[in-house]
Amino acid sequence: MPHLDAKRRDFGGFRKSVKVSSETAMGRRISSYLKLASLVVALFATALAGCGGGSKPGFTLEVAPSTISVVPGGPAQSLTVGASPVNGFTGSVSVALSSLPTGVTATPSTLTLTAGTLQQISITASSSATSGSSSITLTGTSGALSAPATAALTVGAPPPIVTSATLSTSTFDFGNNLLNNTVSQTVTVVTNTGRSPLTMSPVLTGDPSFAIVAGQSCGASLAPSATCDMIVSYDPTVGTATPVTQNTVLNMGFANVAAATPQTVAISGTSASLAAGKVTATNNPQVALYTMTLPFPGSMMVNFGTTTAYGLKTWSQTTDTGGCEVSIFVAGMQATTAYHMAATVQLSNGITATDADHTFTTGQLSKGEGSLGLRGTTAPGMTPQPGLEMLNPLTSVAVSDLSGKPLWFYAEPGSQALNILDGVKMLPNGDLLMVIGPTSSLPLNGPAPADAYIEIREVNLAGDTVREITVNDLNAELLAATCAECQVTLQTFHHDIEPLPNGHWLVLSNALMSLSSTSTPPLTNLPAQTVLGDVIVDLDENLQPVWAWNEFNHMDPNRHPYLFPDWTHTNALLYSPDDGNILVSIRHQNWVVKVNYANGTGNGSILWHLGEGGDFTLQGGTDPTDWEYAQHEPNFFSTNTTGVFSLGLMDNGDDRIFPTGVTCGTSGAPPCLYSTVPVFKIDESAKTATLTFHQMVPPAQYNFFGGNTEQLANGNVEYDLCGTNNGSYVFEVTQEANPQTVWSMTSGFNLYRAFRIPSLYPGVQW
Repeated sequence: MPHLDAKRRDFGGFRKSVKVSSETAMGRRISSYLKLASLVVALFATALAGCGGGSKPGFTLEVAPSTISVVPGGPAQSLTVGASPVNGFTGSVSVALSSLPTGVTATPSTLTLTAGTLQQISITASSSATSGSSSITLTGTSGALSAPATAALTVGAPPPIVTSATLSTSTFDFGNNLLNNTVSQTVTVVTNTGRSPLTMSPVLTGDPSFAIVAGQSCGASLAPSATCDMIVSYDPTVGTATPVTQNTVLNMGFANVAAATPQTVAISGTSASLAAGKVTATNNPQVALYTMTLPFPGSMMVNFGTTTAYGLKTWSQTTDTGGCEVSIFVAGMQATTAYHMAATVQLSNGITATDADHTFTTGQLSKGEGSLGLRGTTAPGMTPQPGLEMLNPLTSVAVSDLSGKPLWFYAEPGSQALNILDGVKMLPNGDLLMVIGPTSSLPLNGPAPADAYIEIREVNLAGDTVREITVNDLNAELLAATCAECQVTLQTFHHDIEPLPNGHWLVLSNALMSLSSTSTPPLTNLPAQTVLGDVIVDLDENLQPVWAWNEFNHMDPNRHPYLFPDWTHTNALLYSPDDGNILVSIRHQNWVVKVNYANGTGNGSILWHLGEGGDFTLQGGTDPTDWEYAQHEPNFFSTNTTGVFSLGLMDNGDDRIFPTGVTCGTSGAPPCLYSTVPVFKIDESAKTATLTFHQMVPPAQYNFFGGNTEQLANGNVEYDLCGTNNGSYVFEVTQEANPQTVWSMTSGFNLYRAFRIPSLYPGVQW
């Protein structure tokens, strides 16, 4: 039976086609194999039944299994289709599938069979296929012949989509916040670490001050390997001045992760209200005290002005402890004027808040205050260095704006006729340091009167004394001191004091010594007499003497070009930060000397002398005329302070020397008495002093005592002509060969020093 043998060969080939390569797959195929075997037997039996009959040839369509099940997104399932010949049918049959539900596909969807053979169709359901039951209709055609077959189809429920996820943190602290202040932060980052989309529905449970920021936070789904931020806002609406901790819990609501997956974040924040500040008067009628209690660590500064636009500001004061008061003196206001002021608070974490506006009316200046007759003028087309002018009219300290309006004043409460107040310096803490005492030459005429104040004093902007040391106190400390050259009795404090970066003070004082030809140091070619020389004492942070420099130990009393026995009349100290030494202006020697201080470890030797008869060669000027004479207050005009650097000073010119053969004051000769403002480029190695700026002051403005000069931030030169016949003149000029006046100020009083400050607050520019 050849036909039957063919059937068997086809069946054997089919069996080979369904063989699988794994034991697990083979187990799943056993049931289908049995069903296919039944189909083949049925086809064979049908073919036998047609043998020898008299009916027309035809075919029947068979499908196995009769029921098939697929899962959305799952593996394909196979249908086996065969055409059974009837009455010797030998044609080919075209088979087409129909009635497939949405999302279900057949591969192939059409096929052609030879009667008595089998083919397979794969049925798959996409992940979006709808679950349910239906049927698959197959129609076989061969010419005019047609035969149907059906198989039941079940689309099962989709399997659960499982992925994995992580949170960047399980806790988050907003830290400190103020009432009614909204802060938004990323409290955690969600990462989908699986291969399927992550679904979630985050919610907060706890204090209502917290809220999820919609539109900026994670949505309902997150793609595989992606991340998203969970942003939460913290806006305390209920609170007191006492900090309160508030809490909430963020639950991410992951829907398709393992049950043990962490998905909560504990969130906290601390809230407090900011109590309104207080503004009170001080002992200075032009200064107010602004006080606030900060609930958390932070800083405060005050904006102030004559309107609510303010325009001026103080510096900032900081507290590292919550619940502490912060106070700022508000200074720089005109007398008898209404001012507005409001503090701005910045917490350590960057949160800011502004206090309510306060008003404060300054008081009336007492007699003598603000009556310096100041008048400031800016030259047409010029722009002066901004800031304020600090003035030292010997018995007081005054601050004005550049037009001359008085903004701050301090006077020593004792006898202004007796006590000189000078050497004023602003400290890094905003206080002012000053020297108070009678004239430095007084000891030559006898002891100071009992009612004289002789002290170094630090005062705040309200005029309160912060700390002080009297000359008697320091003399008592010197008796017990062990430092070299500390065994000396001081007479008075005078002229200057130099605060150092390490908090020490270099104090300028003087001492009397009886000198003769047999004394140490010896005084020759003169009768024995009492000589007044100067002493520098280094006071540490506790106002204890730790170093001293006595001019009697380092200079020759037989050199006395001016006003002996007031031998040295030192009037200024200048610290050199590059090498830790000090420059000393010794007026009656016509010298500026450099002293080996070495930050308190030096032996006090004089490293060089600048001036006529000193160690330098003058360049760019006439020697000896263009050296400094009876000078005051040197200042650095360069950022470096050693090696090759620039130094400016006030050359008063009292005892100026002229070249041999030149008679000053005669026709064609220079005037005998005039002052200059020199700037020297000092080369310490080459020992040259080159004049790079040298303004000769008109003889009518000859400045016989006091004064100073400095380089401003804009490069201009400011100088003060203190001791003229008509009070004082202060100038800001361009630093060039032909200086142009930028700004000037006049006063009917002798201003011992005048200098530009950014404002009444270190580091704040007005």
